[in-house]
Order: sequence, then structure tokens, then C-alpha cells
Amino acid sequence: MRIFKFGGASVKDAQGIQNMFRVLQQTGHQNTLIVVSAMGKTTNALEKLIQVYFEQPEQLDAQLNDIIDKHLQIMNGIFDNQNHPVYADVKARFDRLDMFLKNNKSPHYSFVYDQVVSTGELVSTTIITHYLNTQGIEANWLDARNCIQTDASYRDANVDWERTENAIQKQVAPNKLYITQGFIGSDDNNFTTTLGREGSDYSAAIFAYCLNGNSVTIWKDVPGVLNADPRYFSTTKLLNHISYQEAIELAFYGASVIHPKTLQPLQRKEIPLYVKSFINPKDAGTKVSKGVPIDPEIPCFIVKKDLALIRLSSLDFSFIIEKNISDIFSLLDKHKMKVDLIQNSAISFSVCVYDKFNKMNEFLHELRGRFQVDYKPKVSLYTIRHFEADSADFLFRKHELLLEQRTQQTLQLVMH
Repeated sequence: MRIFKFGGASVKDAQGIQNMFRVLQQTGHQNTLIVVSAMGKTTNALEKLIQVYFEQPEQLDAQLNDIIDKHLQIMNGIFDNQNHPVYADVKARFDRLDMFLKNNKSPHYSFVYDQVVSTGELVSTTIITHYLNTQGIEANWLDARNCIQTDASYRDANVDWERTENAIQKQVAPNKLYITQGFIGSDDNNFTTTLGREGSDYSAAIFAYCLNGNSVTIWKDVPGVLNADPRYFSTTKLLNHISYQEAIELAFYGASVIHPKTLQPLQRKEIPLYVKSFINPKDAGTKVSKGVPIDPEIPCFIVKKDLALIRLSSLDFSFIIEKNISDIFSLLDKHKMKVDLIQNSAISFSVCVYDKFNKMNEFLHELRGRFQVDYKPKVSLYTIRHFEADSADFLFRKHELLLEQRTQQTLQLVMH
């Protein structure tokens, strides 16, 4: 079975959904399971809805209605008849969201987040399933929450692989086309969980692993995996082939094309991953599999923005010893800081972190009770894989260097 994944950019409007239909016409659609993200910037809009829910509840209806209106505009662009059942189905999904927001008693942000944000994927797949059926492609809607079984770590759930594999194999039959949601699963109490932002790629890999799929194809608005993000770098080149190991390295350092968790289940069963353009579906794109580490072998540039650089030294200027480092890691874990780079010397310890859960103030408060702290917010981490002598020259001309770290193949620069 083939697994396709279409991200939010590929189904952001009526034209995108019609183009998805054309891709399926060109590639075929039997024995295919399609994982779909929320449409366009819907996840961002739902995140704002959660913020309004907690901080400005009087604006809740207006924010929700704005999200509903955007979906109605898309539906009106692809369905001729407003009495089509899709309108009632989508209304029912938003009604359930509205009911949850009005009746929820839980104060826990992460729990609320997962119950609310998952609506984006549930609505997008409902619309797309109806549309494909109206166009003569028999599509079966599949609830990913009945398939991907997780623990209750809301916003970053861990997959129970054995239960997930059993559930998926019971619900997916060969020779059919399925439309399901990326990013979401459910816990033991049937509450919705999410796999982390950009987790739809991971969902595709989970389905591929559990179904022993023959390939995963991620359809993007770029030709494939590029050696740099075109949003931040003016010159980019297509990578024709990369190995699982190289792709995992790129994902670890923050390459946005492939989700970090996606590659591990695929590598275990040697399922090839293709990254292709939904604009030009016949083009070869990029293949990720065993074999050639990277082709062509050129420098690859990755940037992570909005990080914080924290330099620590002991209050009495003594050595940073194992006990100090152990204490620092305990605090990083306690405050759920995502560590992107570490460097230590005899008397100092530097760490570049992403404050995913907005706990920086509490983290710094505890650090200052034990260490001398130098804190720099809003820094960027540039990583250059397969760097050459002059690879970073253009960065040095534009930014202030705060910290540098290099290995044989990788150069990392924290810059302001």
C-alpha cells in the first residue's frame, strides 16, 4: 500500500484541493492511504482560538466564526450545491468544538490544545473525502484517533506501537482509497492527542510502518528536499537522493521538509520516502532510502529562529563539574526546554534552547539561584552540513557571532 501525505499548503484553498484531485488522477489512487493536514493556516487560527478561550473569552465566538467562514469559502469553491451533505458534516464538527469550549472544565492548556486544534484535520479530511467522491473517486474517511493509540502526553504524545499496529490493520483493507488525518491520535480514555507540530509526516510514517507500505510520498509546494529553506536563503538546489541517516541528521538539526520522528519507523522497515512537488507530480523529487548518503554532495543550510542562548558559570567561579551539569539537565527537563546545542568549558556551560511551553521565566529564576546567568533571547542557530571553507562567509557579514561549534561535517553558529 502507498501512503501519501498532503500538507496544509497543498490544500489551503479550493484550487489546492482540485489540484490534489489531479495528482490522484495522474498517480492512481487504489491501494492508497492519504494523510491530510489542516487547511492552510488553520492550526495557527485554532491556536489563537485557544488563547482567546483562556484570556479573552468574550471574543471566542468571533474567532471561531472566522475559522468557520474560511472553510465555508473553500467549500463554496468546490461544491455547486450548498445542500450537499458536506455542509452538515462540517457544521457538526464545528458544533462539537463549540460544545467542548462551552462545557470544558479542565484548566490544563495542553489538554485543551489537543481537543481544539485537532478540529483542523477532522474538517479538512471531511471536506476532501466528500469532494473526491463527487469527482468519481471512491474515498473512505478514516478517523486517525481510532488508529493511532498514544499515551496522555498532550501536545507531544508517544505512540503505543503494538496497539496502533493492531488497530490500523483491522481498519484498513487493501484495494481502497482512505483519507485520514495527520498529527492526531487518542489516549486510553479516548481523548484526542497530538503528536507535536508538523506531526502529519510522522502520522504517514506510522501508517506506512503498520501497513508494511511500499512507499511514503510527501507532497509539497517545493520540488523536493532542498539544500536550504527558500524562505530564508536566496539560492537553493534540489537533493536528488539522501540516505535515512543523512535525512535524520538534517531533521535533527531542524530541516523543515521532514519531521524528525518520521524517518525512524521508515528506516526500520526500509520503506522509501519520496518528497515531491504537488505542482509538478511527474517530476522525480527527492528519494530518501538506503544507499548514497547525499546526491549531490553540497553544503546544506538549516536555520532555527527565536531560540535563547544561556551561558552559565558557578557563582564562586569554580569549575563546572559533573554535579553542576547534572543539575542543569534536571532543570532543562523539568521546564521542558528543547535543547538545540550545548557547549561547556572548565568554568562555563552554554546551552541554546527553544522554550516550547513558555516556561523561560521560571527556568531562569531557578538557574539564578544556583548559577551566574547570561541570557540572550531571540537568537538564531545556523547549521551547515557538509560545510566548505567559505560556506558561512555570507552569515558573518550579516550577523553577530555568539557561539561556534564544529565537527568534521557540521558547522553550527549561534548568531544575533
